[in-house]
Amino acid sequence: MTSDTSEQTDDPIVPMTENTFVAEAAGHDDPPVPVKGLRRLMWWIIPGNLGIFMIWGSSLFLLLPQQITEQFGDANKVANLAITSTIGAFVAMIAQPVIGQISDRTRSRLGRRAPWILIGGLAGALCLVGMAFATSFVGLVIAATLMQMFYNVAQGPLSAVMPDRVPVKRRGTFSALTGVGAMLGAIGGSILGSMFFHDIAAGYITFAVISVVLLSLFVIFNPDYSSRDIEVEPFRLLDFLKTFWVNPVKYPDFFWAFTGRLLLYTGYFVVSGYQLFLLTDYFHVAHPEQVIPLLSMINLVGIVISTVVSGPLSDRFGRRKPFVFVSAAIVALAFVLPWMWQDLTAWVIMTAIAGFGFGMFQAVDTAIMSQVLPSAKSFAKDLGVVNIAATLPQTVAPAVAGVIVLTFGYAGLFPVAIVLGLLGAFAIWPIKSLR
Repeated sequence: MTSDTSEQTDDPIVPMTENTFVAEAAGHDDPPVPVKGLRRLMWWIIPGNLGIFMIWGSSLFLLLPQQITEQFGDANKVANLAITSTIGAFVAMIAQPVIGQISDRTRSRLGRRAPWILIGGLAGALCLVGMAFATSFVGLVIAATLMQMFYNVAQGPLSAVMPDRVPVKRRGTFSALTGVGAMLGAIGGSILGSMFFHDIAAGYITFAVISVVLLSLFVIFNPDYSSRDIEVEPFRLLDFLKTFWVNPVKYPDFFWAFTGRLLLYTGYFVVSGYQLFLLTDYFHVAHPEQVIPLLSMINLVGIVISTVVSGPLSDRFGRRKPFVFVSAAIVALAFVLPWMWQDLTAWVIMTAIAGFGFGMFQAVDTAIMSQVLPSAKSFAKDLGVVNIAATLPQTVAPAVAGVIVLTFGYAGLFPVAIVLGLLGAFAIWPIKSLR
């Protein structure tokens, strides 16, 4: 645990071990030094996240909508995408806390997280292959749902690496690098995915192979402490079910962090999740696959610049909240442009500005989450619950956006996104453990 060096004590300082950390620590305590050192872990988290988020950027937000349009018709594409995304994201939302509970209780020579990162990555890749050869809508929905579930099986334990292994004072930087990996994956996935716009099956298989390789290399080059000697507490189903309820009285910081992330992500996904259809139906772009790579590169530049600057700055100043407020304001301003100006140029400018703003949020978001966790005994489970705030928007946003589009047209997405994002920023304000 962390200690106050300004106070003198006659008691010897006992070094933190993996066993004592799991038994006693909370999210604001420093864990033991990583097996192969912190610097290696800091850099390897980029390809680790790349292996998962490239799936979301390519398969979920580009290839899947195009596959639905090609195979099942243009007339019902909005409704079909909403159904597929909603079912898949709902299952993924449940998967993270469940696998988090299992991961926290896993005892193996590889530690608590590595087995599930590997299993989730491999099973998710197999589901991508299933999507490639799906011939019916029901079959595609099942394969896409299982794909999201298994990649969340990998993503949940991977997100627990920060509180497991990274000291609190370095979490802003680590969060920034995590955000870089996530954004490189999401945006790079969309760029590479656009190359498979007319050969979707080959795209799914290519991304499946890349993700398995990257996740496997992360585990190999960043070994964890063995968890075989850590005591396993009795499992109580009722206690586990209660974890899906974020108690605002017992853990108010946990509750507000959850709420803020939920609103911010929902606002962002209401717009970004419908990019392909916005390009074709709102801006009337004839060949969106030719425009998406350029948009992705513009978005990537803004995100990387703001992320690599904001994360270390938040560590230096010891503050997280100001970055969230500025981020929400920038993204809101960006969404005003295509709302008021129905032209592709507005979307291009919006992409650059929103990328910069969302990168600022990504730089500190993971650090914020890691500092409001109740106990080291359940980091992955608690992060799984918090990550519902990231996966639930993927459940809610397609359905909400579908209703908005069918009722008010695509222009109605932007004011809703603006309001949700600003509300999410203000939800961070009451967190007492953050500045």
